[in-house]
Amino acid sequence: MALNFLDITIFLVFFAVVVGISMFKSRKEENEEDFFLAGRGLIWPFIGISLIAANISTEQFVGMAGQGAGITGLAIASYEWMAAITLVFTAFFFLPKFLKSGVFTIPEFLEYRYNKTARTIMAVFMMVTYVAVTLAAVLYSGALALSTIFEMNLITSVWIIGIIAALYTTWGGLKAVAWADLFQGSALVIGGGIVMYLGFKEIGVSNFMETNADKLHMILPADHPVLPWTALVIGLWIPNIYYWGLNQYITQRTLAAKSLKHGQMGIIFAAFIKLIIPFIIVFPGIMAAQLYPELLSNSDAAYPVLIKKLVPAGIKGFIFAALSGAVISSLASMLNSASTIFTMDIYNVYVKRNPQGKSLVTIGRIATVVFVLIACIIAPNLNDPRLQGIFTYIQEFQGFISPGVLAAFIFGLIVKKAPPIAGVAALLLNLLIYAALLIWFGEIAFLNRMAISFILVIIVMSIITIINPLDKPKELPIRKDFDMTATTPVKWAGAAVVVITLILYGIFW
Repeated sequence: MALNFLDITIFLVFFAVVVGISMFKSRKEENEEDFFLAGRGLIWPFIGISLIAANISTEQFVGMAGQGAGITGLAIASYEWMAAITLVFTAFFFLPKFLKSGVFTIPEFLEYRYNKTARTIMAVFMMVTYVAVTLAAVLYSGALALSTIFEMNLITSVWIIGIIAALYTTWGGLKAVAWADLFQGSALVIGGGIVMYLGFKEIGVSNFMETNADKLHMILPADHPVLPWTALVIGLWIPNIYYWGLNQYITQRTLAAKSLKHGQMGIIFAAFIKLIIPFIIVFPGIMAAQLYPELLSNSDAAYPVLIKKLVPAGIKGFIFAALSGAVISSLASMLNSASTIFTMDIYNVYVKRNPQGKSLVTIGRIATVVFVLIACIIAPNLNDPRLQGIFTYIQEFQGFISPGVLAAFIFGLIVKKAPPIAGVAALLLNLLIYAALLIWFGEIAFLNRMAISFILVIIVMSIITIINPLDKPKELPIRKDFDMTATTPVKWAGAAVVVITLILYGIFW
């Protein structure tokens, strides 16, 4: 897909503006709170857009659209619509506890609830996962998609994406990421909307709905090979709640909220955006299958084909910038969070306890550069067929972590007398259980393996607590100068998200 001079100009101007403004707005980041948490001053529009920008990448624009074009159809939208409900849960269950304690990282909260060992285990798990798995996977999938769509060399694409993300992340930390996300998150929603509009213009709304009636169903049979309804009821909630509530690279912008109200409003805003994502990503995938079936030798080509065939010059450059921005936003968020965990949970705890803020910022910047270099080196190697695809690569590694982390948090927050050893056991035992399931019962779907691991870990934590309960619940730290006022309109907005989600499921049952 050759880009003309106008497309290239629009692309370059877009990123010049994004990088320039984000670096200018974050030029005064001097201490660890400024660099890692944007001075704890983010307001709700930044939080909401940044959550979406950090989440949406080529995995959605290519993979989810491809699933829509294939045998899954609209049902793949459950990843988005269930996320909307999960975000509401996060806003009212996890966020108040995290903001009230004033933590920099999610692992830090485990030290207050359990002990330093639990914090360190989770920090190490997340560090390894971010650098060796998630960062490399986002770089690879983003570069693969962009090189395929726009005929660029894969390794060149990897380094371009990595350098742009590292440039403003290293300079200004989370504030730079949030400002860049404001532009890139808006661009990806607008770009997706343009592609959807052009698709409907070509097909017609009524023609689309009638021709694709068999694909516009959210609930698939229990024996469906990709997304049976049983996976929605049982397995999908575990990675969903972990991802949106306990995953540092997602939650970091909520920890930087100016107040509880802004944090909750930002999350609810993101939940509303989640409700429209299937319409601008999955619908175009289905449209591509209807319009150009002869060009879809692989369903993952659905979105690229639609762009190539329908999007005119000039707008194509904007779409290129939006897709690139989606990858770069996700990468920048992961880099910032990986450096935060290394600096605050490892360096600050074990290497140089409580150094001055400026030195922590320096360590954070060095870590960011090192991490992006490692990820750029690993990324081109992820096309190894032994990994069974990038989606499998990511999900299998998450299975070693997410059920145990979720169990440690949920059980620890509900059962006040759970002892420190229960939290440590949850993190380590899940690693062993999931590995055993993968080795001896690999034919079981990964979502079901996650569910089994979670249930077994909860059982073990319950036994430990019954045998050795705490004498009295641990007291968590409290920030006295932080506005923890909750507002009724935010609660109503959260309820509205849940109701709208259920209505959408009812419409596309």
